[in-house]
Amino acid sequence: HVYRIESGAVCLYKIMPDGRRQVLDFAFAGDFIGLGSQTEHVLNAQTLEPTRLKCLPVATLARMVDREPRLGIKLYEAISRELAATQDHLFTVGQRSAVERVACFLLALSARNERQGQDALTLVLPMTRSDIADFLGLTIETVSRTLTKFKAAKIIALEQCTLLRLIDTIKLERIARGEASV
Repeated sequence: HVYRIESGAVCLYKIMPDGRRQVLDFAFAGDFIGLGSQTEHVLNAQTLEPTRLKCLPVATLARMVDREPRLGIKLYEAISRELAATQDHLFTVGQRSAVERVACFLLALSARNERQGQDALTLVLPMTRSDIADFLGLTIETVSRTLTKFKAAKIIALEQCTLLRLIDTIKLERIARGEASV
């Protein structure tokens, strides 16, 4: 099956043999889960807030693509975005500092909002600081400290623990590229 998120948000993760969790992605309304899976899904999924999913058997999806070729293009674009995001995430976790990782994460959420026609400067964070830390390969304390630094530098405003506003995206982009510090 392939799943389309109608509303809500989902955390996709794997549990390592020693019990540690690696968050691999977050999926939001409009996203698909399970594209590219072979015969078996290899990731766990946990909702982050009340979520509605649409379940599509792969055979049904294939028939829909036969009838509506534009759907095939949309699925290809979704898989391409997922691959590009995965490659960027790999680079982020492997090569960037903690501050750069958090900046990249916020910018990625902003870009996603913009693609979806939403406010790119207002980010709803349905995930916990722990989820973000596991996604970025950091500790909860480092994520919280970095967000506090961004707030103090007036790069972001934390309006609630789940609502964040980007104030200085140019500085955030420079931090993400390693060209500036907080």
